[in-house]
Amino acid sequence: AALQENLDRKLFGQHLVSKVVVKAVRGFLNNTNAKKPLALSLHGWTGTGKNFVSKIVAESIYKKGLQSKYVHQFVATLHFPHAHSINLYKDQLQSWIRGNVSVCPRSLFIFDEMDKMHAGLIDSIKPFLDYYELLDGVSYRQAIFIFLSNAGAEKITEVALDFWRNGRTREDIQLTDIQNALSVSVFNNKNSGFWHSTLIDRNLIDYFIPFLPLEYRHVKMCVRVEIESRGYTVDEDIVSRIADEMTYFPREERIYSDKGCKTVDAKLDYYYDF
Repeated sequence: AALQENLDRKLFGQHLVSKVVVKAVRGFLNNTNAKKPLALSLHGWTGTGKNFVSKIVAESIYKKGLQSKYVHQFVATLHFPHAHSINLYKDQLQSWIRGNVSVCPRSLFIFDEMDKMHAGLIDSIKPFLDYYELLDGVSYRQAIFIFLSNAGAEKITEVALDFWRNGRTREDIQLTDIQNALSVSVFNNKNSGFWHSTLIDRNLIDYFIPFLPLEYRHVKMCVRVEIESRGYTVDEDIVSRIADEMTYFPREERIYSDKGCKTVDAKLDYYYDF
């Protein structure tokens, strides 16, 4: 219930995300006989809410949210920076996952910047995501894996623009309109950590979840919520001015914010003497 409420209250313009994430996570947590871990792959431009959603998922399962010792975050450029060390990273990653799931079967692993991860590295965790009852005496079936990536954002925008140009609303977009094309796009993207990945090839990722690019109205929603969270009364003039300062694409139509809501926080600092 908290997961649904938080997504409804704090996530804007992402009807597909709210629907799929709640359904997937709730169904998995209520399944006493899961055949494999839950694997979600979140895709979209920067600032559309991928990190935010993984944070909300963590908070809905663990008292301390992202600070819980059972939640493990990996950032590609921080934890796996060197291509020549990929074999070392594979061993470390397997050891880390094995050790933590042994301690807590309901562990959550978040992999950020998948589009910057070295190709082949993520395949080292394939055994943990597969349909095995036990691996060396350890069951991984209660674990959750969330992957975050900008890869596939172009394909998502392409679908969203097609709907807009045909006079249909973004809310008309269904998961079936994007998911297959998104998984193929990510699989064939050489700049994706999922390039020709066995995780996709073997259908081990349960959902490819598209984050649609945010429109002007969604940016304004983000600004209002941020102002309220700081304890200030919402000034609609400031809300509009901040939204107007954002840059939008495509160049002619100027529909979508190219940074989503990413810089709202910093821009507010300029307008208020915090």
